Amino acid sequence: MAAELTAYDRVQLARHPKRPKAMDYIEALFTDLFIQRGDRLFGEDASILTGVALYKGRPVTVIGQCKGRDVDENVRFNFGMPQPEGYRKVERAALQAEKFNRPVICFIDTPGAYPGMEAEERGQGEAIARCMYTFSGLKVPVISVVIGEGGSGGALALGVANAVMMLENSIYAVLSPEGFASILWRDSSRNSEACDVMKLTARDLYELGVIDKVIREPEGGAQNNPAQTIRAVDIEIGRKLSSLMQKSGSVLAEERYQKFRKIGNPK
Repeated sequence: MAAELTAYDRVQLARHPKRPKAMDYIEALFTDLFIQRGDRLFGEDASILTGVALYKGRPVTVIGQCKGRDVDENVRFNFGMPQPEGYRKVERAALQAEKFNRPVICFIDTPGAYPGMEAEERGQGEAIARCMYTFSGLKVPVISVVIGEGGSGGALALGVANAVMMLENSIYAVLSPEGFASILWRDSSRNSEACDVMKLTARDLYELGVIDKVIREPEGGAQNNPAQTIRAVDIEIGRKLSSLMQKSGSVLAEERYQKFRKIGNPK
């Protein structure tokens, strides 16, 4: 059945309100979580969680983009759209992880960074760019998993990783299909057509070499069996982390750099 899904179908599954959120994965896979708040410059952004935890007994830094399940949670998390202080908090957590030699594990789920005027006034673009710059040179393993939507630079800020994995029905794109259709055809109602053109599904991106692994979901989507989905993600994170931990910091940074330099280059 999954093979019959269109790109548009997968976009709807990626946005399903009952799909497991970042906090579901974090609560299930990590113990002794100590949440770190604030960017030490402006304030706290609830749409991104950062903290220190244990993964199978190993200290790690965990970062997750948060979405809500109801109106109150969505307002609290700004509908999953981080502000600049959220990305500066991520940068702070990443640098601390490197200082204490902790791997970084990220869960990506955002329609994109918040585009409001106040976010731009506080340096949204610069904050995202600093995140990408910092992640590109980290000398610790970085693993990122797209668990729902991976929208634009708001997602890429957490996606400069040694291993980028996607759930089967997640999406990863330069902008939303509605935004793409509005720009290309001046008609947002053609978003279904845009989904096919954009090559935003996990399978498309794996074939293009943008991601490293597609993680299977239960039939009908992750929301039909969250526990099975979380177990599948756990297996892949554990497998990849064991491999990356065998490499030196300089090798990790160089491999990450080369990985992104090669994207889009003809083979």
